[in-house]
Amino acid sequence: MRQIKDNFAEAGEMLKAFVSDEKNWNAIEKAGEKITDSVNNNHKIIACGNGGSMSDAMHFTEEFTGCFRNERRPLPSIAICDPAYITCAANDYGFEYVFSRFVEGVGNKGDVLLAISTSGNSPNIVNAAEKARQKGLSVIGLTGKDGGKLSSLCDIEIRAPHSEYSDRTQEIHIKILHSLIHYVELKMRL
Repeated sequence: MRQIKDNFAEAGEMLKAFVSDEKNWNAIEKAGEKITDSVNNNHKIIACGNGGSMSDAMHFTEEFTGCFRNERRPLPSIAICDPAYITCAANDYGFEYVFSRFVEGVGNKGDVLLAISTSGNSPNIVNAAEKARQKGLSVIGLTGKDGGKLSSLCDIEIRAPHSEYSDRTQEIHIKILHSLIHYVELKMRL
């Protein structure tokens, strides 16, 4: 039980470190503004991630198109998570291109790519961010560790404090995602 209790203490310390860094609040505000502007101008949010980060991308988009805290109109967003598409693209082009092919086919200038990678070095996420930039999408990155290669491709990066384990990073990411949704709802007064 001691190790389990230590997990909670460590999570609390990471959250405390994140909250005490003013640049994180600035990045969340900028990301919230970017998403709000995109949606207000009839654009969409495309979200991607691997494993637990894919689940976070899905969670974000279902809250965005569904309902978060209050009844409101659905907001345009999609997670790249269709297994038929992913296995097709992976088979034909390689797993490192599953997200970038989607962005190339569906993304439009003015859209936002929400790229989630706990290391910032997942090749398929980095490729998606590169393709998004080529097509004129804004890139908001949720990262961890040192931000990895994704860091330099983001218009706005929100980085969780460094952790040896991705679960700690993902715990910060889900708070960021909920905060972004809440920010957009408050800003848009939907």
